[in-house]
Amino acid sequence: MDHDITKLIEYGIDTETGIGYTGNREKYISALQRFYRSYDKNRAKVESALGENDLENYMIIVHSLKSNARMIGAANLSAKFEALEMASRNGDMETVKSETSDALSDYEMIVKVLEPIGTADKVTAADEISADEARKIAKDLLASLDDYDDEASALLAAKLAGYPFRLTQKDLLKKATGYIGDFLYDEAAGIIEQIAETIE
Repeated sequence: MDHDITKLIEYGIDTETGIGYTGNREKYISALQRFYRSYDKNRAKVESALGENDLENYMIIVHSLKSNARMIGAANLSAKFEALEMASRNGDMETVKSETSDALSDYEMIVKVLEPIGTADKVTAADEISADEARKIAKDLLASLDDYDDEASALLAAKLAGYPFRLTQKDLLKKATGYIGDFLYDEAAGIIEQIAETIE
């Protein structure tokens, strides 16, 4: 199915930036669908953390939303979540309480715009791997790092890059790959363990 993404630009979504972050058009459509389908769960997490005055978990979820919005090219929404992340990091509950509603309204608006794409048949890029595959590869990668096997580790790290990680995790995986090339196995393993926890 050929999804029309041209209208997204009217709503402040920079599709070229999104395609640049995700790698190609097919991966971008897949990212848009995940963004759409995770809305209810993520909104509930934000509202729950806010209702419990739990700034630590609030900060974690808005950090994730900041990265997710940036990855699909929704820069304005990403900036709003970034401001909320900074406010929560600084313990500024007043700003968190006054600005969350506005950010969630923008989030909802973008999700509504994405509905035709989000409710369509799931798009999986040709080189995209599933969560189960990613978990197995991460486990094998940690074992190869433990064996100081740089060739196998580099190969497995390249395979792991096929999982649709958020931008933060993608950057961490690149860092881990660099460590593997420098034979810094413990440092690479620490990052892979961290990344593996985000596979869902």
